[in-house]
Amino acid sequence: MADEPLVLGIETSCDETGVGIVRGTTLLADAVASSVDTHARFGGVVPEIASRAHLEAMVPTIERALKTAGISARDLDGIAVTAGPGLAGALLVGVSAAKAYAYALNKPLYGVNHLASHICVDQLEHGPLPEPTMALLVSGGHSSLLLAPDITADVRPMGATIDDAAGEAFDKIARVLDLGFPGGPVIDRLAKEGDPAAIAFPRGLSGSRDPAYDFSFSGLKTAVARWIEAKRNAGEEVPVRDVAASFQEAVVDVLTRKAVRACKDEGVDHLMIGGGVAANSRLRALAQERCEKAGIRLRVPRPGLCTDNGAMVAALGAEMVARNRPASDLDLSADSSLPVTDPHVPGTQGHAHDHDHVHEISKGNLYP
Repeated sequence: MADEPLVLGIETSCDETGVGIVRGTTLLADAVASSVDTHARFGGVVPEIASRAHLEAMVPTIERALKTAGISARDLDGIAVTAGPGLAGALLVGVSAAKAYAYALNKPLYGVNHLASHICVDQLEHGPLPEPTMALLVSGGHSSLLLAPDITADVRPMGATIDDAAGEAFDKIARVLDLGFPGGPVIDRLAKEGDPAAIAFPRGLSGSRDPAYDFSFSGLKTAVARWIEAKRNAGEEVPVRDVAASFQEAVVDVLTRKAVRACKDEGVDHLMIGGGVAANSRLRALAQERCEKAGIRLRVPRPGLCTDNGAMVAALGAEMVARNRPASDLDLSADSSLPVTDPHVPGTQGHAHDHDHVHEISKGNLYP
């Protein structure tokens, strides 16, 4: 094995089939096959459709990543896969594929945590993560503040959403405004033409007696929906751009304020922001402004690395290999509620490729 491990990562926690290949902290390939357009007509992700899309896209996406990286599958030092959290059926497709490739290639298998992967992906853009790392992860399924002294073994929850995630709130408000799915990109675009101070929407859990680092967006979502409904009932035109800007400002105001506070309280001089909502332009701008005032360095990956992708899984897998973390067993299971305190799922019986419950002739047929 080279000093910098060469790892392939597979991500199938939701509606995107992601396959990434990294060498150490260098990204070699990031192939994605998305089924978002298929889900759009339903207004959200349909788990069964996502699972079938992963099944169809898996092998072609892996082959495309290998071709882009200019390597053979046998050159790999390990296979990493999202073991959870996520949609159970979707996760199973990725885990099953990873186990097949790991066995066929006689390579170690690493089942890793989706949230920890979102943190680790920043290494591909800004170099090794400081230790500890303070991370704000914001997506359609998660809004979390995490402290990671060691991204491969020690990730500590500081705060999380108690109801809707930020990305989920974006999708729901976009639906109320008839803007389609997903809602984040279109609200971000329209908000640039609106007034963020036009409507005083509430900031959830921002009182002095509220939890310092937890988030709540359900009340905000309801307030925005009722405001729109009142306008429509009165026969008035809804100022969509102002609504988008004011709603977005309420979300990012709370996110950035609490994240900066956590950094100050913990004595951490930097903040990493990840997850799909980290692609939001206003979140990036306000976070930069507040971090600069507080003397905190901001690290945000480029938008393509913020949304779900295989590169982030490969990045964490490479870190596992580099730090000699134990590989997972071939009986690795998908865990839709895998806690963030488990950055990866270590094996109990040694390396996965030591198992011999498949005949060698079958093994050869799996990957010639």
